[in-house]
Amino acid sequence: MSTVTHDRTFREPISWTTVLIMAAFHVGAIASLFMFSWKVFAVSMVLWWVSGSLGVGMGYHRLLTHRGYKTPKWVEYFLTVCATLALEGGPFFWVAVHRVHHQNTDVEGDPHSPRDGGLWAHMGWIMTGGVMHNNNQSALLPYIPDLRKDKFHTWISKWHWIPITTLGILLLLVGGWKVMFWGIFFRTVIGLHATWLVNSATHMWGSRRFLTSDTSKNSFWVAILTFGEGWHNNHHAHPQAAKHGLTWWEVDLNWYGIYILKLLGLAWDIKIQKLKHAAEEKPVPSIVVGVEKLAPSAASGDD
Repeated sequence: MSTVTHDRTFREPISWTTVLIMAAFHVGAIASLFMFSWKVFAVSMVLWWVSGSLGVGMGYHRLLTHRGYKTPKWVEYFLTVCATLALEGGPFFWVAVHRVHHQNTDVEGDPHSPRDGGLWAHMGWIMTGGVMHNNNQSALLPYIPDLRKDKFHTWISKWHWIPITTLGILLLLVGGWKVMFWGIFFRTVIGLHATWLVNSATHMWGSRRFLTSDTSKNSFWVAILTFGEGWHNNHHAHPQAAKHGLTWWEVDLNWYGIYILKLLGLAWDIKIQKLKHAAEEKPVPSIVVGVEKLAPSAASGDD
């Protein structure tokens, strides 16, 4: 593991626009702590679930990136709008980067591998502009042919800042400054770091059920913070599966949400791991990587 002095973050040019925006949100999050009330805390938790679970977990990740299940288009678009509230970019950028990550996990070309440093994997790759947010970036476009055919995803990828800006204005008008600060700044910063922990922590610490050729690991505490995305080794072994938690104690709120959609007739063709006794396999500490994968880490669920 790279030391701080060798972290790639310190060898790349800074994207000052991104840094200033992130700095402003972090300052806002700290300021929110001086405006605490249980009401604003509850509002922020609900919005965290909407953006982080409905949006990023169920929408960007398991639906758009891996096509782990199918929904009516209006549900897909609703989940996409929820995801834009997380301040993690539009679907073009998010999906393309994640598909690149699966294709090049922990090797040359991985956008955010801890092998380039822990800080780099967590947030350095965003702050330095090592991965462009430009939706026309030629290197990313080949990874999203399905989304590029969709007019809504093309539009929201360009204007992904509109939903969170609109939400901020509504919160300010309806609830005042306290609600706006907690519902936008505090909630967004917590959500960003939770997502970034999947890129960093779950490739650094945890247990491994499957001997994948990368450093992916399962982490209970990251799973709690990301509504189920912390069962990362399970996910890398079977990237198209819509269910990441394989035992009763592997809490996976995103899967529960998908299952509720299924009960409502709003989700079908749900992909699940087909390994016999997969849930009963005992996780083991990660010591060695570089062995054969148990399942192909497809970049897209469209294969």
